[in-house]
Parts: sequence; C-alpha cells; structure tokens
Amino acid sequence: MTFTSPSYFLFLPAVYVVFHFSPDRSRWVVLLVASYFFYATLGSPLLPVVLALVTAISYACGTRIGRAADPGRRTRMLQLGVAACVLILALMKYLPLVAPVFGWEAGHPYAIPLISVGVSYFTFQAISYLADIYLETQEPETHPGYHALSLAFFPKLLQGPIERAGALLPQLRKAYVFDYDAMRSGMLLFAWGLFRKLVVADRLALYVNQVYGDVGTYAGPALLLATYAYALQIYFDFAGYTDMARGTARLFGVDLAENFNGPYLATSVADFWRRWHMSFSHWILDYIFKPLQIVWRGAGSAGTALALVVTFLISGIWHGASWGFVIWGSLHGVYMGSSVLYRPYQVRLHRWLGVGKSRWLKAWQMFVTFHLVTFAWVFFRADSIGDARYVIRRMLVFDGDMKTKHNFTMISVALLLTLLVTLLRNRAAQWMNNRTFRWAVYVVLIHCIILCGVHKGDSFVYFKY
Repeated sequence: MTFTSPSYFLFLPAVYVVFHFSPDRSRWVVLLVASYFFYATLGSPLLPVVLALVTAISYACGTRIGRAADPGRRTRMLQLGVAACVLILALMKYLPLVAPVFGWEAGHPYAIPLISVGVSYFTFQAISYLADIYLETQEPETHPGYHALSLAFFPKLLQGPIERAGALLPQLRKAYVFDYDAMRSGMLLFAWGLFRKLVVADRLALYVNQVYGDVGTYAGPALLLATYAYALQIYFDFAGYTDMARGTARLFGVDLAENFNGPYLATSVADFWRRWHMSFSHWILDYIFKPLQIVWRGAGSAGTALALVVTFLISGIWHGASWGFVIWGSLHGVYMGSSVLYRPYQVRLHRWLGVGKSRWLKAWQMFVTFHLVTFAWVFFRADSIGDARYVIRRMLVFDGDMKTKHNFTMISVALLLTLLVTLLRNRAAQWMNNRTFRWAVYVVLIHCIILCGVHKGDSFVYFKY
C-alpha cells in the first residue's frame, strides 16, 4: 500500500475516524498501530521488525546518553547506537545483492529491490536523535510509545521528510483539536501532490523508461529529451510524494517540514541543495559535512572543499551499490568543492564585468546550474555506466529518427498547469477563500487526476533509496 494505491483511500479515512473519536491519551496508540500496519502492507516481513529494532536501539542508547554523567560513557553509547543503526541500514540496502549467495532467487522476499524501502529515512532520524541528545540540543524522550511513533509516523515513513525529534515529538504530544481549515488545506495539498505524481511524473516516466530502458536504439534528440524529462520526472515524483505526506500529516494536526523549494530555480549547485530534498540536505550538512569541516579546518578553503567532496560521495554511496550513484555523488561534490575555491575569483570577475546584480547574470546562473544538475542525473538514472556513457556521447548527435511512441500533449498541458499554479501560488492562496473558486479547483484537480493520470503501478522513484 502506497499513497497512490486504492487501498490507501480506504485506509486513511478509517484511521482518521478512529483517531478523531479516540481520547487524547490513546491517540498515539492509534497512529502507532496504523503506522506499523501501513509498513507491513509493503510485503516484506523484515520491514516492521527492522523498524522496531532501530526504535529499541535508539530509545535505549538515547536514554543512556541522557543519563550518563561521564563524557566517555556518553561517547561510547553514541558510537554504539550510531554503529548499530548504520549496520542495520547497510544490511538492508545491500541484502538483495547478496541474496544469490543464500540461494534466494529473484522474486524472493529478501531479494527484491524494495526490501529496504523507508529504512534510510527512519534510520537517519534515529541517528540525528542520538546526536542531538549527545550535543544536548534535545532531551531524551521518556515515553517509549511516543519515541516509536516519531520514527514510524506513516505519512513520512517511506520517503521522509527526515524530521528532527525536537520538531516532531511536541506535535505528536499536543492535544488534538479539530481544525476545518487545516483539514481542508491538508486534503487539497494531498490532491495537488497526487496530481503532480500521477499526471505529470508518471506520464513523463512513460517516455523516460522507454528511452532509458534501451538507450542504444535511440538517436540524439530522443536521448536529450528523455534526460530533460527525467530531471522533471524525479522532481515531480518526489515533490508530489512530499505534498501527499504533508497533506496526510496535516489531518492529524502535524506539520511536516517542506522538502522542496523550487530547486530548478537555483543559481548555484549549493543553492540547489538548499532547495532540493531539504531535510536530507540539512542532515548531511549537520552530521557529515560539519564534522569533516572541523577536522580539516586547518586546510582552509581546501579543507572545506574536500569535506564537501567526501560528503557527497557518501551521499552517492548511500543511494545504492552502483558506480552510477558514486559518480553522481562525486559530481555534486566536485561542483560544490570547486565553487568554494572559485568563489573569491567569481566575486572579482562579476565586479570587473559590472554584472553583480544583473538579471541576465541570474538567468545565466540558473541555466548553468540546471544543466550541471541534469548532467549528473544521467548517471543517476542510467541502468549502467555503459548506458550513461552512450547517452552523454550521443545526446547531441542529431543524425537519426527519434523513434518515440508517446506524444507529449497531456504532459505539456500538465506542466503548463503546474507552472501556472506555482507562479500564482501566493495569489491563489487568497483566491481559495472564495468558495466558488475553491470548488472549481477541486473539480479540475479531481478530473485531471482521473482522466489524465497514469493509473498503473504505485511506486515512487525514491522508494529504492
């Protein structure tokens, strides 16, 4: 069961009704049971067990870190908890790779690629919880039920956002009060996310999967178009999921962190990472980059650049056991590290050219940043390094037929609608106070989802990470 599956549209109202009519003291139980049930429906018997194990480890280690007066013991408990969480994550992510060693053929429950869906997100949250207690920015959660719910809360379980305990736990603890406006905005946000997923991302996927599934049979224009389409697909897929997660959580009185903020409008790769998957960006900044930067602070800018390269290399490895992910992460590390070394010269160059505040400079920076990011997506999406190399060599060779089966009429309309709503978002928020306009939006969204959505398959791009 996922956010786009028919069963979810029965599950969510049922959970909400039980939650709404339950007393405050037992609402956490309702959400916790619902979250584990939701996770169990994904078909892997290991997933709820792993979630419970990470929960128990982080609760026990967090409690001991908070109680320990000896700095050495606090450090040892932090190291133990983090090491255990990382080991569990590594075992789950790479279990499909070693499955043949144990005779588990393709299709075996332990050999499927989605065996680790969601594990990265609650494991990262558990690690940040332990680190924050160690750094004394977060008090240990004394109630094991609320701690378990903070990791398992089903709207953010499969793909985040990676919530900090300090932001999520108080919301789970506060008394629930029905708020019609919050419920209405949550349902609208969910519908908007469903539109971005089914109507935009999944239609783009029809073309992207066709081309990238057999790159050798396509000419330059098709490869170039598929690469641009994938950049849009992965954004609308992931951002659509986040909207659905935030919309669902809002029904239960919880505001999850916003995860995307116009990433393809970024004027640098650093700016891109301040806008893309923001909860993950903040996580790697706080728990990987900053410690490395401190260790290498004696090297100045070179140390910062090296810390960025290593941080994003680790990010690539986290995404999967593939050289494509390693190259993708390394490229972003090189982009970021180079910008640190280049920045002093960049300031002088812009001053010399007299374009420091030029709108044309901003447009150029957005253009370059988008294409740097899109170039890296080739390695992220391609099935092999050979395929990626072929795409890069041939995408600008205009010597053949595009050989495509899918036209872009519906995709173009969906993208235009999305762009229009994005540009008018602030004004539309005021217009939504008008009942006629509000219901018109509801009707258009529902019809677009039903008539233009791709209603086969219910997976998301980032489930495999």
